[in-house]
Amino acid sequence: MIENARLLGANAVIAMRFDSSEIGQQLTEIVAYGTAVAVRSAG
Repeated sequence: MIENARLLGANAVIAMRFDSSEIGQQLTEIVAYGTAVAVRSAG
């Protein structure tokens, strides 16, 4: 996720969410996502 944000020109990820769910008895799906932003100082 961090690398994808950097490729988009962002330097931070906010509102990150992590979900997981079981698919059958042996598989687990893991999803992580957030909002990529470019942060700069006000001064």
